[in-house]
Amino acid sequence: MRKIRLAVDIGGTFTDVALELADGSKHTTKVLTTHHAPAEGVMAGIQEVIAETATPPNSIGMIIHGTTLATNSLIERRGATTALLTTEGHRDSLEMAYENRFEQYDINIDRPKPLVPRWLRLPVRERMNRDGNVLVPLDRQSVLDTLPILERENVESVAIGFLHAYANRSHEEQVAELLSKERPDLSLTLASEVAPEIREYERLSTAVANAYVRPLMERYLHDLSSSLLENGFTCPFYLISSGAGLLTVEAASKFPIRLVESGPAGGAVLASNIARECNAPSVISFDMGGTTAKLCLIDQYEPKTSRTFEVDRSYRFKKGSGLPVRIPVIEMVEIGAGGGSIASIDKLGRVQTGPESAGSNPGPAAYGLGGLHPAITDADIVQGKIMPKRFAGGNMHLDQHAAKYALETHIAQSLGVTAIEAAFAVSEVVDENMSNAARAHAVEQGADTSNRSMIAFGGAAPLHACRLAEKLGINTVIVPANAGVGSAIGFLLTPASYEVVRSRYMQLEKLDTEEVEKLFLEMHHEASEIISPALEGHAAIEKRLSYMRYSGQGHEIAVPIEEDFPKNRFASYLQEAFEREYERLFGRVIPNMPIEALTWSLVLQGPRYEHDLTKVKEVKPVTISSKDKTLVYEPATKSMIEYAVYDRTNLNPGATFTGPALIVEAQTTIVVTNSFNVSVLNGDHIRLERKVSDKNDA
Repeated sequence: MRKIRLAVDIGGTFTDVALELADGSKHTTKVLTTHHAPAEGVMAGIQEVIAETATPPNSIGMIIHGTTLATNSLIERRGATTALLTTEGHRDSLEMAYENRFEQYDINIDRPKPLVPRWLRLPVRERMNRDGNVLVPLDRQSVLDTLPILERENVESVAIGFLHAYANRSHEEQVAELLSKERPDLSLTLASEVAPEIREYERLSTAVANAYVRPLMERYLHDLSSSLLENGFTCPFYLISSGAGLLTVEAASKFPIRLVESGPAGGAVLASNIARECNAPSVISFDMGGTTAKLCLIDQYEPKTSRTFEVDRSYRFKKGSGLPVRIPVIEMVEIGAGGGSIASIDKLGRVQTGPESAGSNPGPAAYGLGGLHPAITDADIVQGKIMPKRFAGGNMHLDQHAAKYALETHIAQSLGVTAIEAAFAVSEVVDENMSNAARAHAVEQGADTSNRSMIAFGGAAPLHACRLAEKLGINTVIVPANAGVGSAIGFLLTPASYEVVRSRYMQLEKLDTEEVEKLFLEMHHEASEIISPALEGHAAIEKRLSYMRYSGQGHEIAVPIEEDFPKNRFASYLQEAFEREYERLFGRVIPNMPIEALTWSLVLQGPRYEHDLTKVKEVKPVTISSKDKTLVYEPATKSMIEYAVYDRTNLNPGATFTGPALIVEAQTTIVVTNSFNVSVLNGDHIRLERKVSDKNDA
């Protein structure tokens, strides 16, 4: 019998909860995020959904949780007081970074400040070479000399990162053992455990970020685990990672840096499944919540992945302006554009939105919780896109007059326009920002947006999807069932998985096959220890990669290693696989050039959860109409025009109608502009298809 499962996603504004019952049906709710004590909002949402379904806590078989707490802690600099112990002479690696300028022509650029100030970057006398051979033995006294400083500065957490420790972690382990003995209260992070890869700056940055958020996340996960037990939830409890895998609480507490993109990863998993259902092999997922908007390219039903991620890009989202972390992550672009993003007028008299957000407290002006500045949600309300009496299923009061007043005071008066024109300006700016981000992301990936379908989910995405599609030249938009809590639904579809990476430099002509196999066995053991509890007896699939390059190149490419590779000619097999992949990426190979492998990766993955909705098939179309009407602002005529209003719960597969219309549900509203026709698919997904005349104009 199918297990009852529960998914919880903490966002910047709302906490989403999705309950999947034994028959596959899903029940969802949204509650405001309680930033002062996030576990309170989680428990409130859980109690609400189990009460609605009369589900006893002890009948739930699994809880899956995603959270933005680690990310927000890094962005807002609310982590622990952290120190870094590193090889003598290398304390400034964090500040030197890549020794380049991410914006060549701006003399005023500022790099993000390191999470650890210089006076807490403490040198330790030791040294190894790139092969892990000891050049300078560890000086234990230099470690003991740091203890008074750690005590005086009230350091809670320590990152230990030595040069070339990816090849030999013994010095880091000895220091950890010594510190644990002298200061058992310290939280310790070893760079050789968090990111055992070459490239010193990225490894240290990842270790420091992990150390910075670890005490906070350990306390939060302990508090939430305790609350769940106290309320009768005795089932396994897992966290979703930024690479869309499941982690145990223990693993997530030790490596919380792997949670930085956990919520958006769930959304990418959902979009991949919906793409497969709807036979849409090339899509862009659009996830817009209360604080941020995330866009991800998905090809052949799989999202693009990466091993690096930058937290808090501070300069126009430009690469190099954030804090790099070396973790498995789903490749996406994220901007500060959500329902709670604050609109304002900049020094040049232009409308700007975000990245500051009103969050859940005080929230947009319309929430009536003390917010005075207009947010995107306020602009949507004033334009008629959100019906105040039907917001959140009628369970949350919205003050339309407060939204209008905020827009008049902070936007309209400065521009010399009406409140409703100011509201449209705010929406248009945020839509243009998102479309620009999508284009830039696609160009970085060597892709286009216009030949893709869009899958829109999150509380705010369906409100903006049609306009964004028009700007990007996209003809098809799919809004899945339960779109308002899309990431939480994605959690329910996420398989248990864990990736382990090790750097071992080898030239193919001198490849040590036995050493590589030994390395893979070690990685398999580590991954198995972490995900075995989440597998619940199921067998795991193993995937291997080698990151390789031509000698002299600065970066490597990922080369898959097939399960049945010929061990008796491993070097020649790797050369063939590398050249095949290199030619696919760059159109040619370089003859007679030595090839080298730098890094090896192993992923263990459990079985995928089968989506319980029927594969989308053709259904007999039935044209329907609605007697309910409302007025929505039309910028072309600068007037309010009539939109039909449909209740999504009353729409059955096969139903068709044409825009303009609003499709209202408890957790979001789909705004269908006059450019789109609507059809309801099997599985209750909504498909918006550009009208033929508008396709020709796009």
